[in-house]
Amino acid sequence: MASAAPPLLPTSVPAAAPATVLSAAPDAATSIGSPDPAATRAFLGRVYDSTKRSLSGARPWPELLDRAALNRPESLSEATSRLRKNLAYFRVNYAAIVALSLAVALLAHPFSLAALLALLAAWCFLYLLRPNDAAPLVAFGRTFSDRETLGGLIAASAFIVFLTSVGGIIFSALALGAAVVCAHGAFRVPEDLFLDEVPDQGLGGGGATLNLLSFINNATGARV
Repeated sequence: MASAAPPLLPTSVPAAAPATVLSAAPDAATSIGSPDPAATRAFLGRVYDSTKRSLSGARPWPELLDRAALNRPESLSEATSRLRKNLAYFRVNYAAIVALSLAVALLAHPFSLAALLALLAAWCFLYLLRPNDAAPLVAFGRTFSDRETLGGLIAASAFIVFLTSVGGIIFSALALGAAVVCAHGAFRVPEDLFLDEVPDQGLGGGGATLNLLSFINNATGARV
């Protein structure tokens, strides 16, 4: 007796179910909006213009370094009078000397320089150049408001400046620059200086500084 034929297997393959596309979840660690390019360019342009306008008031360096004009003051009152007049005349040059002292000190301590650059980048990226309509900062699963972000930046700045070696380096460099400026101002005889022609500009003047601070205030918006 012949055996029964085996049943035929189906040849059609059932269609696979469509794959479900999962949307990429936002980064749980940090979500930060990109700085506004227009605000960044305007900020850098304003800083450049203010710096250029301030440095335009610098006096010729040979006039500052004229050894023939150096003389020991006869009294403390004369030294104070010389310092006051020289500060009014050489204020941009003196500010450049203090800035140079600070730059040399920071270059001699790369860690401090890196910490300050990181702090400056945090201020620019998280607050100064952050668009007003950017989403709130999200870090470590928590949303931070603009006020909390500002408080964190201030706390980080205070920690770096006052609780690390960075602050000591900055204050020492500024003190050294100020000492050099005061010594030169006290020994430089200002009789050949045209003090009446001192322009209302420079790093010692308030015009460029007020313009820069006003621009930073406009850049930050009304977040606080």
